Amino acid sequence: MVDETSQRNPAAPPYTIIVNGRTTSVESDHQSFNAVVDIAFPDGGRGENIAYAVTYYNGNDPVEGGLTEDSPPVKIRFTPPYTVFNVTRTDRS
Repeated sequence: MVDETSQRNPAAPPYTIIVNGRTTSVESDHQSFNAVVDIAFPDGGRGENIAYAVTYYNGNDPVEGGLTEDSPPVKIRFTPPYTVFNVTRTDRS
């Protein structure tokens, strides 16, 4: 019997990323600030007094760092170790 998961092309969707310690599947190999925030906080909470900070590592490029709403999307890794995003939410009031 052939295990279908071992036969899957890792460069084809869905892709695996880790957001705030949880493994999740995404359809795009590039992840933007807003896409990652939506995964981390699916119930929203956006407004002028809410701010998010996004950091990442294990991207496809050797660069690690942070994302802002104006940053270009991060190209994710197709194989382990997967790209890891950490998203924090703060209230600016």
